[in-house]
Amino acid sequence: MWLSCGGSSSSTSKTSGLAYRAFISNNVTSGSSSFAGVYILNALNDTRGPLAPISAGNTPGIMVVTPNIAQTLVFSGNGTPFSDNQFTIINNATESATGHVGLPGMTYSFVVSPDSSTAYVAVPTGAVTGQPSPGVIGVIDLRSAGVTAVISCPPLNPNPPNPPPPPVCVTQGQGDQGINQPYRFLSMGNTGTRILAFSQGANSVADTIAVITPSSVATDYPVITFVPGFDHPVAAFFNSDDTAAYVLNCGAECGGQQASIQTLDLTTNTAGPAGVVCTPGGNPSCIGTLNLTAGSVALVNGSTMYIAGTPPPIGGVPQQPCTGETTAAQSCGLLTIVDLSTMTVTNSGIVITDGYHNQIALAANGQLFIGASTCTEIVAAVPGDEVRGCLSIYNTLTTTVGAVAPGGVAIPNENGDVTGIQPIGRRQVVYLVQGGSLYIYDATSDALEYNPSNPNNPGEVNGLIGYFIDIKIVDF
Repeated sequence: MWLSCGGSSSSTSKTSGLAYRAFISNNVTSGSSSFAGVYILNALNDTRGPLAPISAGNTPGIMVVTPNIAQTLVFSGNGTPFSDNQFTIINNATESATGHVGLPGMTYSFVVSPDSSTAYVAVPTGAVTGQPSPGVIGVIDLRSAGVTAVISCPPLNPNPPNPPPPPVCVTQGQGDQGINQPYRFLSMGNTGTRILAFSQGANSVADTIAVITPSSVATDYPVITFVPGFDHPVAAFFNSDDTAAYVLNCGAECGGQQASIQTLDLTTNTAGPAGVVCTPGGNPSCIGTLNLTAGSVALVNGSTMYIAGTPPPIGGVPQQPCTGETTAAQSCGLLTIVDLSTMTVTNSGIVITDGYHNQIALAANGQLFIGASTCTEIVAAVPGDEVRGCLSIYNTLTTTVGAVAPGGVAIPNENGDVTGIQPIGRRQVVYLVQGGSLYIYDATSDALEYNPSNPNNPGEVNGLIGYFIDIKIVDF
C-alpha cells in the first residue's frame, strides 16, 4: 500500500488583493530571479501579482481547479528517479499551500468530485502486492490532505474479511477477475456517481474501461467493473444523469486500430455496437460507434463535439498532408466535428498541426484553441522565414475573425509544445503556455494581444521568467 507524506500544513493569509487571478505553474528554478512554484497573475491587466510563488514541489506542472473554485491541485514530478511526485493542495483564498501528499509515482490525470471534497489520482506505476502489473487510483480528502483509500484490483485490504465479500472486480458479470491496470487517464461523471479509468499497456488492457462506483470507495472493497470492447480510449463525456457516456477511442494513434466515438451504457455497463443506431423521434437517442480518421482529444459544446488527432504514418510516410496550407511541414493533423444527438460527422478534413493533441479549449468569440506536443516544428533560418509550432486556432463562427475565414484555421508563428490553455472569461483573450512561455491571444483577431503593461513584448507578461507548464483561472 502507498502512504507517504500526507497531511495538512498551516495556512496563513497571503492575499494578493487581486480580484481576478490566474495561477501558472513554473517547473524550473534558475538563478535568483526564477523559482519553481505557482505564480499569481492579474488576469484583468496581464501583470504579475505582488507575491512570491506558492511552493508546490520541485517541478510543479499540471493543475486542476476544484468545481467550487476554492482550491487548486498541483502535481510536481518529472518522471526521473529523483522526482518528488508531490501532490499539493492550494487554498485559493489565502494563496498558500494547505497540504501535500506524496504519490508512489507520476500522475497524468486527476479529477475532483462535484462537491469538491475528494480528488481521485491515477498513478499507472503504483505497485500492487501480488499483481504482475501496477496501477492504482489514490483517493485524497481535500479537507485533510490525507489519502483515505487506494483503488485497485484486487483491493488493497491487508485484513480481508471471512467469509470474503462478493466479487468486486468484475468483467461484465463474469465474476471476480483479480486483475490490475496501469490507469493513466480518468473521467468524472456530472453527478459524481461514476468514474471511468483508462489504461495504457497491452491491447487487452488498453481496450478495457474500468467503471468505478465512488460511493463504494469508502468501504474496504470498492466496486470496479471492467468493460471491454473499446480501442485505446483516452477520455469520456457524460450525459446529464450519468446513465451513458461518449468515449473517445484514440485507436491507431495510440497503438490500436481505429479511432472513434463510442457509446457506453452505464446502466448495463456495455459498449456500444459497431455502427450507429438511432431511435426515431424528435430527439433521437443514438448508440453505437462512429469511426474517425484520428482523435486524441475532444471538447463538447452542447451537442457538438470537436475532435483533434493525427493519423499515424504508415511505413514512415505521413497519412495526412497539409492540404490547403502553405508550409514546409510534410505532416498535419485533423479536426473533426460531430453532432452527438445524431452521431454524425458534420465537418471533417479540417487541417491543423500534427503531433499528439492533448489540449483543447473554446474561447470567447467562438475561437477553438487546439494544442499538441511533439509536432512538426518549423524554425526560421533567417528573419521572415516560416515559424510553426503546435498550436492551431479554428474559427467556429460564420464570420471572419482577423485574417481567418469562417471555418478556417490559423497557425501562429510560435514554436514549442502547447501544455496549457485558459480562456479568460471576463475578457476576449486566451492565456496559452507554449514552449515554456506564456502567450496572450486576442480572440477577436487570433493574434497576440498588445499588452500596454509590456509594450516591448506584445502578448507576454513583463517580468515573468521561468519554464511554465499549466495555467488556470481561480476566480469566477
